[in-house]
Amino acid sequence: MHDFCFTIPYGLILVVGGIIGYLRKGSMASLAGGGGVGLVILLAGYLSLKAFEKRKNSYFALVLETVCAAVLTWVMGQRYHQTSKIMPAGILAGISALMTGFYVYKLATDLDRFLGMEDSEQDRTKIIYTD
Repeated sequence: MHDFCFTIPYGLILVVGGIIGYLRKGSMASLAGGGGVGLVILLAGYLSLKAFEKRKNSYFALVLETVCAAVLTWVMGQRYHQTSKIMPAGILAGISALMTGFYVYKLATDLDRFLGMEDSEQDRTKIIYTD
């Protein structure tokens, strides 16, 4: 599964949530936090999609997505711990924790390619058939 498949909807949820928080409560923190981070996540998802179209990986986008999701998990987890309110802090902490886990998984499975340590398929075939 490609990261942009989840990143773009996640970013949209954050942007819409920030706008709703601002409209309902007049919260500039919701608008700046949700809208701002959501736009950064959307940008990272767009970069990842464009890299995918070129048959490449955007590690910058993946790292950016991971950092944003981890920070949101921490901030909203702290807010939930202080207020015990499921909406929005608990929900966002949970969604962001899931996304952080997904991004860390993607980073871990793509680490060989990122570090340039991956053997080519031809080299693997030689090892299998020459032994």
